Amino acid sequence: MSSRHPTPEALRVDESAAARTAVVLLHGLCSTPDELRSADIALRALGYTVQALAIDGYSFDASVELQVAASWVEWIDTIEHRVDALRLAHDRVLLIGISAGASLALGAAIRCGDRVDALLLMSTALRYDGWAVPRTQWLLPLALYTPLGRFWRYRERPPYGVKNERVRAWIERELRTRRISSAGSSVIGIGHLREHDRLLRHVRRNLGRVQCANVLALHAREDEVASLENVAMLARGLGCGAFRSIVLSNSFHMITIDNDRQQVVRETVEFAAAIAHGTA
Repeated sequence: MSSRHPTPEALRVDESAAARTAVVLLHGLCSTPDELRSADIALRALGYTVQALAIDGYSFDASVELQVAASWVEWIDTIEHRVDALRLAHDRVLLIGISAGASLALGAAIRCGDRVDALLLMSTALRYDGWAVPRTQWLLPLALYTPLGRFWRYRERPPYGVKNERVRAWIERELRTRRISSAGSSVIGIGHLREHDRLLRHVRRNLGRVQCANVLALHAREDEVASLENVAMLARGLGCGAFRSIVLSNSFHMITIDNDRQQVVRETVEFAAAIAHGTA
C-alpha cells in the first residue's frame, strides 16, 4: 500500500490524451454527483470528458417526495449504455465510484469486461464492518427481505462519514433544511438498501471477473463504515491486471469532502493521467 504524493510532472497530461479519455463518476446510494465534485472540477480542467452520472432509481431525485428504487440490474444497464456511448468517441473509459458508487463501478466492470479500462474505487464497502456500524447490523436482512422492514428507513447520523468537525457541522446545518447534503440523503428507504444489498452479493461472488487493466483503491484507515478488510478483499479477489491501494490517514468514509480531500484529488488526477497515457 502506498501513501506517496505525485510530483507536479505526474499531474500533467497531454491535452489530446485527456480528450480521448472519458471518465464516469458514480456517487453513493440515493445521493448526488456533489459527492465527487472536487474530482469532477479537476478532471474537466485538464481536458477529460467527464460525466457525473445520475441514475434513475439510484440517485436522489429532488423533484419527487418519495424516492423509489429501480433494480440493481437497471443501475448497471444505465452505466453500460453510457460506457458504450463513450467508447464510440474515446479510446479509454475510466470509472470512478465512491461508497456504493464503488460497488456500481465493480458491477459495471463485471458486465462490461474490457470495455472498461480502469477503476478508481473510493471507500469501497463490500461489507459494512467499520467501527461505527452497530452490532445489530446482522439483523439487517430481516428488514430487507421480510415484511418486518416495510416501514423501516435508514437515517443518516453523526459523524456523517466526516472526521473534520467544521465540515460535519456544515452537513448538519444542510440537513436541517434539506433532504440531501454533500454527504448524501438524510434518509434512505428500504428499496434502495435492498437493491444495493443484492448488488453487493453479486459483486462479491464475481470479483474475479473484473478484467480491466488497472484498479486503484483509496480508503481511509479510520473509515467508520467499511474497514480496511474491504481493501484486502479487493486485493484477494479481483481479476484485474494491476491493483494498487492507498490508505488515507486523516478521514472517515467521505474522503472527497474530509481532511484528505486534496490528496484524493491529486491521486485521482495522477491515476487518470497514467490511464490516459497508457503508463499505469
